[in-house]
Amino acid sequence: MSQGQKTAEEAGSAQAAADTPAEPKPSRPAPPTPTYEGDFVIDEHFMLECGRTLSGLTLHYAVYGRLNAARDNAVLVCHALSGSALVHQWWPEVFAPGAVLSLDHDFVICINLLGSCYGSTGPLSVNPETGSLYGPEFPLISIADNVRAQSRLLDSLGVRRLRLVMGGSMGGMQALEWTALFPDRVERAVVIGVAPLGAMGIALNHLQRQAILRDPEWVEGNYLPQKPPTRGLSLARQIAMLSYKSAPLFNERFARNPNRNGEDPWGLDDCGGGLIGGRFDIAGYLDEQGRRFVDRFDANSYLAILRTMDTWDPLRGGRSAHEIFGQIKARLTFIGISSDTLFPPDSVREFAETIRAAGVHAEYREMVSDHGHDAFLAEQTELLRLLQ
Repeated sequence: MSQGQKTAEEAGSAQAAADTPAEPKPSRPAPPTPTYEGDFVIDEHFMLECGRTLSGLTLHYAVYGRLNAARDNAVLVCHALSGSALVHQWWPEVFAPGAVLSLDHDFVICINLLGSCYGSTGPLSVNPETGSLYGPEFPLISIADNVRAQSRLLDSLGVRRLRLVMGGSMGGMQALEWTALFPDRVERAVVIGVAPLGAMGIALNHLQRQAILRDPEWVEGNYLPQKPPTRGLSLARQIAMLSYKSAPLFNERFARNPNRNGEDPWGLDDCGGGLIGGRFDIAGYLDEQGRRFVDRFDANSYLAILRTMDTWDPLRGGRSAHEIFGQIKARLTFIGISSDTLFPPDSVREFAETIRAAGVHAEYREMVSDHGHDAFLAEQTELLRLLQ
């Protein structure tokens, strides 16, 4: 019998197997929806680190599960730059069976950042003192401002202590700030892919900011909601994507391929010129990311949160690490990402070592991934394996 031929018995067995319905694959439970979603308002003037105040400050938040009688099962999940309070939409794997969180035991809270356009006070909010939108008059908000406001919300929920605070990128900034500002309220913190932003990150944020400011539709921040600076915001998002992903990932996915819609990078443009031509595949991808982003985010909100990211530096002003971090009582786990160019793993490791040298229980682990900074969102299963 030549290679590749089957006996009648083998053929019959194969047909029988083909006719037998395949065992259904076990399906993963759907991510949970919030037990409650709503707003918390601080009626009095809330003092900010920049010296200004916000009146009627609103925090939009969502909770999952229920606070137990002992009130010791609360977990705070902090979101990144353009995230929202709806953890199940952007970090669903944390709720998977056997993962970090279980709603059989945990009471999970997530709070939208100040400055955002997803419910908390931001540039799109009405300033109660003027009756107009804050717009470009929205003040500089710090990570510490967010954390102090969040603590007021948790007080209102009856949460005095957190068994865990966790977050990636700007969420990690908040998680660490919680341990420093409220050392008696946090048992453990997971700080993912973050350290004070380096010069390259600040440079990229500057270019994003300039992209928005140079869009004629920005109108010095006084644009109409129905006529936002979409071109500038789209370009800003595309610049950001270069720091969220990695060169190896882009090469693997896009290489030097023409755009998948059939454009020809080597052809002449419609008028016979050669200055533009068709797009490569990576260009089509970036344009699509920009298009999607302008449908879900606001330009002034983006500018506000970029400032919050840029200005976070716990050691600013020459204060010592022991002075700032020495009072931390929580166990800290820092996660670096091997291909992260926005917050390189070496800088995350060095930051963890600085805090450990101040007498804090701080460990460092590294996630190996080609997904760049976004790996904590793109490869959630691998991240959770590191945390278990």
